[in-house]
Amino acid sequence: MSDPAFETQLAAFCARLLGEDAEIAGLRRLTGGANMESWGFDYGGRELVLRRAPGSGERSDELARISMESEAQLIALACDRDIAAPPMLGILEPDDGMGQGYLMARIAGETLPHKILGRPEFANAEKMLAGQCAAELAKIHAVPLDRLPADIPRDETAAVLAELGQRYRNSGATIPVFDHALRWLEDHLPAPGEPRLLHGDFRMGNLMIDGNGIAAILDWELAHIGDPAQDLAYICTPSWRFTRHDRPVGGFAEIEPFLAAYAEAGGAPVDRARFDFWLVYSMLWWGVCCLGMTEIWRSGRDRSLERVVIGRRVSEVEVDLLLLFDPMLGESASRTLEWRPPAPLAHDGETHAGELLEALIGWNSDEVIPNAGGRGLFQARVAKNAMGMLQRESEFGPVFAARRQERLDGLGLTVDGLRQGLADGSLSLADPALLAHLRLTALERLSIDQPKYPGLAAALEQWSRS
Repeated sequence: MSDPAFETQLAAFCARLLGEDAEIAGLRRLTGGANMESWGFDYGGRELVLRRAPGSGERSDELARISMESEAQLIALACDRDIAAPPMLGILEPDDGMGQGYLMARIAGETLPHKILGRPEFANAEKMLAGQCAAELAKIHAVPLDRLPADIPRDETAAVLAELGQRYRNSGATIPVFDHALRWLEDHLPAPGEPRLLHGDFRMGNLMIDGNGIAAILDWELAHIGDPAQDLAYICTPSWRFTRHDRPVGGFAEIEPFLAAYAEAGGAPVDRARFDFWLVYSMLWWGVCCLGMTEIWRSGRDRSLERVVIGRRVSEVEVDLLLLFDPMLGESASRTLEWRPPAPLAHDGETHAGELLEALIGWNSDEVIPNAGGRGLFQARVAKNAMGMLQRESEFGPVFAARRQERLDGLGLTVDGLRQGLADGSLSLADPALLAHLRLTALERLSIDQPKYPGLAAALEQWSRS
């Protein structure tokens, strides 16, 4: 439910901007968005959306690269270039009292991938998505750079890779697979390409889909100038495939036809090695962003539960990176893995922490979620995920920790030694025992964090083959 003062301010803003006196109707907080608030409402017969920084403050620099004013200007420019962006209506000013943000027309459609992919009502749209995504990206990449707002950043590949590595090291996390990925990226750095405007966050979830396909491209706050292959690889990041892990382009298409459609739509042909570099980079970038979510929460800048839950998605990136590296490893990648999920613990005596958490999960599922709606329902589901992680960690965490230490002892390594060896190249994933340890560690972590993540089933199927 919105604050009455906020509703009054919003009505005054709309009256100033649109030149008419009407009432706000149907105001509600739209779901999703860890870095922005989106409010849908009607005003004078218009269907509108206000996008603003959380809590009327300033949005986090971690997940935004341009000012909100420049984002609004860029969306307006995209509309002028026949790109499927929502019509821009105006930008908040300090006197409006609602912080940073902008107003745009509300486009009918669906953004939640689980309500789109595989659903009969979107079957026709899904068939066209690959071609439409390719065409829209080609149009975005063709926007003249001299038309862009002044603060659109320009990326040099070597510099952004160095920055990503520094962000990872500054996080204090110890994730050997990330160390290997950084080393691989440094060894496969492509030559500079022709700089183009990139959307920066082009993926399912940021695409408004209707029965005819793409109705609008949303969330332009990561726009920058860089290598077009980065945008093409980004939508293929496994975390953006949702339930369709085996369909690499957004959960709905294969890579080669997608790249061919991009070239046919006017984009420059993309070398597959360059694409693969950006795919590894995009996966690692998302993993480092997950680490950053927890840091934002720890700092107090945003204490929302969603932040720390996203922070636990690091393990999905570990598994996905290892799956991506498999084809590069030849015979060593095909060895059968002995995966032993622990049996559920039997408890007696005093109440165990895992039992308390299981009871909380049941209460949340039976009492809270059925009676919640809107943003409250979303948060209740996030809470359920968080309690599930804690319950599984309470039950299985000590068993997995003992197994990890046993494997490290067998390798004659410490965690720091393993990380350093992968980072400097003195250790290699071509070592079957080392690779098995990394795979098992990633599976253990992911089975606690997200046992229903499709990448877990994909990894078990691939790594358990004889």
